[in-house]
Amino acid sequence: MFLPNGLARAAVRFRPASFVGTFVALAMAALIVAACGILLETGLRATVPPDRYAAAPVVVAADQKAHYGHGDGADSEPVPDRARLDASLVTKAASAPGARTAVADITFPAKGPRGPLTAHNWSSTAFTGDPLTTGRAPGPGEVALAQGAVGDQVTLTTPDGTRAYRVSGTTSAPDTVWFTDPEALRLSGHPGRIDAVAVLPEPGVATDTLAAQVTHAVGEQAEVHTGDARGAVEDPTLDEAEEVLTGIGGSFGGIAAMVAVFTAAGTVALAVGQRAREFALLRAVGATPRQIRRTIATETLLIAPLAGAIGCLPGIALAGWWFGQLRDKGAVPETVDLSVSWIPLVSAAGAVLVTALLAGYMAAHRSSRIKPGQALSEASVERLRFGWIRTPLGIAAAAGGFVCAALAASQTGEDAANIALGVVMLFMLAVALLGPLVARLCAALFGLPLRGAGAPAVLAAANSRTNARRLASAITPIVLAMAFSSVLVFMHTSEDRVTEKQQHAGILADHIVTADPGLAPDAVRRAERTPEVTAAVGLLKAGILVPASGGGLQSASAQGVTGSARDLAAVQDLDVEQGRLSLKPGEIAVDASLADNAHRKLGDRLPLRLPDGTRAEPRIVATYGRGLGLSQVTMARADLAPHVTSAFDTEVWTKGGTKTSLAPLGTVLDRADHTAAQSVDRELNAWANTVMAAVLGGFAAVAAVNTLVMTVLGRRRELGMLRLIGSTRRQVLRMVRWEALLVALAGIVLGTAIALATLVPMTKGLTGEGPYIPPLVYCAFAGAIVVLGLTAVTLPARAALKGDTLDE
Repeated sequence: MFLPNGLARAAVRFRPASFVGTFVALAMAALIVAACGILLETGLRATVPPDRYAAAPVVVAADQKAHYGHGDGADSEPVPDRARLDASLVTKAASAPGARTAVADITFPAKGPRGPLTAHNWSSTAFTGDPLTTGRAPGPGEVALAQGAVGDQVTLTTPDGTRAYRVSGTTSAPDTVWFTDPEALRLSGHPGRIDAVAVLPEPGVATDTLAAQVTHAVGEQAEVHTGDARGAVEDPTLDEAEEVLTGIGGSFGGIAAMVAVFTAAGTVALAVGQRAREFALLRAVGATPRQIRRTIATETLLIAPLAGAIGCLPGIALAGWWFGQLRDKGAVPETVDLSVSWIPLVSAAGAVLVTALLAGYMAAHRSSRIKPGQALSEASVERLRFGWIRTPLGIAAAAGGFVCAALAASQTGEDAANIALGVVMLFMLAVALLGPLVARLCAALFGLPLRGAGAPAVLAAANSRTNARRLASAITPIVLAMAFSSVLVFMHTSEDRVTEKQQHAGILADHIVTADPGLAPDAVRRAERTPEVTAAVGLLKAGILVPASGGGLQSASAQGVTGSARDLAAVQDLDVEQGRLSLKPGEIAVDASLADNAHRKLGDRLPLRLPDGTRAEPRIVATYGRGLGLSQVTMARADLAPHVTSAFDTEVWTKGGTKTSLAPLGTVLDRADHTAAQSVDRELNAWANTVMAAVLGGFAAVAAVNTLVMTVLGRRRELGMLRLIGSTRRQVLRMVRWEALLVALAGIVLGTAIALATLVPMTKGLTGEGPYIPPLVYCAFAGAIVVLGLTAVTLPARAALKGDTLDE
């Protein structure tokens, strides 16, 4: 049935404009689908080969995810820091049949005379194989390290404090220090907790057998890992990388794929619709509806597979570049590689093939079924009736968009943001389904000012009103480009502006001190004793998980404070709205929007997960308004420090003092420097949004240009007729440019309206303020669309008029 026939081959050969446009649209759709599919597959297949645990066939570690919900609704969220095990599990793992020994692994940051160090317990060398070059293993009050010589005294700073140790032995491992197991457990900052347990087998015991025995021994208190899964224990950031990759490839990829496929379908429908007269003539000379459908199907088989295959090649390149950028920015571990298999490529090619077949069939359905005479009549003049299926569905989508926008405006926090994401999709669906009606309304509205702009402008307005379906096919991708790019970019600019305002108003400290890997435990006390310092507090910055809408968990920033509430108020203005700041154990202050989103009020307990996933329910004693710029949760350092890898204070904020007097503590920044550094961090976090906006907006822009070129080249007969009745080339080109300007303005206005309907409730919920739209950025978006639109019609119009010998 689908073997290429002569009619299909002739159509492709003698109507290249329509088929080139279709080819470009399908290739672009394949590019987007393939790139997102590759990132999704990479996230699902991502592994980190074991390095530190390479010689330990079985590794026991804590579950690195916080679980919530029950039954079929159970879900999980990666914990912000490393989850650890109780030290008693070493004995249980060692008791498993087939286990020769079980060794605790303890890792934590330290600081020596020459800079940051990574500290371990000496027993871990049993599976890492790090040998001594001189001396012996460390004993109480001793260390082994690469610096110095046996017998030297070295001063080290650990989360437990600063003291001198004797060097008992030296190793070749740079920037590493070993303590005895009891001292490592005590100095790590999380006493009684270990990172993992490495289990070594008896001779002849298979890994799978040992793993099964260890699993039975430890029960549900831990997870047992073998093979490449041991690499994830070494590098817990793999879970975050998987979430990022699957989020881009799945969530954004789903939206991008839908937009790409939908736009490609519109292009195919436009190409088929431009041939309505041709199909009508075929029906008039005896072609059956089945033959018409077969011709369209075979034309699709000639174009779509090749377009899909060619589109996959730049899709691989886009995925590779995207993945490389994520890895360079630290979102993906260096040891994770891009996974490229046949699955996303075949899926992309198959998607564009099915899309082209369905779109072509739907576009030619009516022309292939009605009587030949009626087909010729409808091919001459565009039908004014609207579809009985598309119109009700479009009205329903528009109504749903308004309802969702109103509902989002009544919510706060993540509730508003989640609902607002559906607004843009519903309105976009409404524009697509009601395209001809929307186009006719836009032509009537924007055509009014054109009546006084001369004959070409009047003719452009009349053409736009008469050919609403053609106008709709050009407006839809422009609306897509404007709406999605605006939402992605201006959501960040709005959040960034509010963050900057809150930081500017909330940072009262004169100086902020930082150090790598952190500040010494006595840094706050030393800062308080510095001349002219009137207040000093230490801040331990970390991430926690708090309740989200729908019963889930969401990440939030937290600061553990060393010092008094009075001193904190002297260096930070959190803009307390209710209650009073307190730094007592078991009490917290939270951002007001976070409390609203968690449906908690003053005096309630907030069920949260600390950085290592430990459950806690502190009492809310205050709510404040500047959590976005400072920190969303404020608590006592003692409640936070045992649950982070690095228990050093991240920063010390001081009121008074000078850079010179505070310099011994670390790197000293003044208020402006710290705000600028925070802005750099926000720019890095916004990079992903910008890339997604560029990918989706760029695709939609190319689709819009492609559609405009196809519509102009498909109007050769019309443009030639205008020349025959006396219009000059200049008048024809001016008419075409006015039409393009009308299309661009209609797309910009509609896209802006959809973006605002999405952004207003979203930013109100997330930041408490309306969206911030930088005028230059918005003008750049709108200007680019206008320039692309005018260029896309001028060049093909000149080509269509080329060779015309009529006098102007």
